Amino acid sequence: MPAGVNRPVRTRVLISDVGAARFGARIRAVSPTVELVPVAEQGDLPNPTGAEVAFITRDLFIGGSRHRQNPRFVRFIDFLKAAPKLRWVQTFSAGTDMQVYQDMLARGLQLSNSAGASAPAVAQTAVTGLMALARQFPRVAQQQREHRWESLYLGEEPRDVDGQHALVLGTGPIGQEIGRLCQAFGLRVTGMRRDASAGIPPGFDAVAGFDQLHALLPSVQWLVLACPMTETTRNIIDERAFALLPDKAHLVNVSRGGIVVEDALLAALRGGRLSGAFLDVFSLEPLAPESPFWEVPNVIVSPHSAAASDGLPERVAAIFCANLARFIGGEAPKNLVAPI
Repeated sequence: MPAGVNRPVRTRVLISDVGAARFGARIRAVSPTVELVPVAEQGDLPNPTGAEVAFITRDLFIGGSRHRQNPRFVRFIDFLKAAPKLRWVQTFSAGTDMQVYQDMLARGLQLSNSAGASAPAVAQTAVTGLMALARQFPRVAQQQREHRWESLYLGEEPRDVDGQHALVLGTGPIGQEIGRLCQAFGLRVTGMRRDASAGIPPGFDAVAGFDQLHALLPSVQWLVLACPMTETTRNIIDERAFALLPDKAHLVNVSRGGIVVEDALLAALRGGRLSGAFLDVFSLEPLAPESPFWEVPNVIVSPHSAAASDGLPERVAAIFCANLARFIGGEAPKNLVAPI
């Protein structure tokens, strides 16, 4: 808020009724000026007059996807469009590449994400997927379905990951935690970021720019995607990228489906160029029942749930409350995002 401009007596916050019930006391504790404006799933909408702030909580999104959004989410987003004084929106997610968020930025709203809140769960999911592939769990699961006892000592045994090279695209909070966990298993970890000159973040042994991707791929056993969707990363893992990977390489994707060219991924898996993949995200979600990914051997399909954690909502609420205090005090919220 510019100097000399008086703030309204009340700070009205638009929020779902579920979010208000769960986090209301915590949010009101930020300042006596805070007034919550709950939005229910059905019935009359409240009056948004004077509301400058909106908090998009995860309960609005559960049951939907990026491409098939929950009606509650759509109702809430449409309601925000009718709030004439709205200035700042906080979302539960780390990614803000969905069109509804880009529309908010185009409208001139400030939009902040919850980067860091999901890092522990997403990183644990990514590294669990990596180790499941390394230890041949898909093979074990198939044998269990077939009631077949076949020792992993028979055939090609699991390879030690100690000393293998993991390339992690994305060096934000999620990428850093993935790197740290990979190091704990003995992997050598390179992080890939937009500006390599910014230095090596925690969790990595080395860092490189995206322009070095093709030069690094021949040495990579584990390609881990944890980067945001941008014009740089869109479709960056294509047929050429898969061709450059060495034999027995694997892919772990906990970022966005559109970062990978899925036809090229299928061809690499079916042709044996890629030994396996853990896939939490897809170009179109939910993944169609007829998608070939369900049946590809050595592929683990996860329903875009890498961030699922009972502690996540509280971490997101803490970020919002800290930002709300900054907003009331006339400072810009942290984690502001820019248009793609």
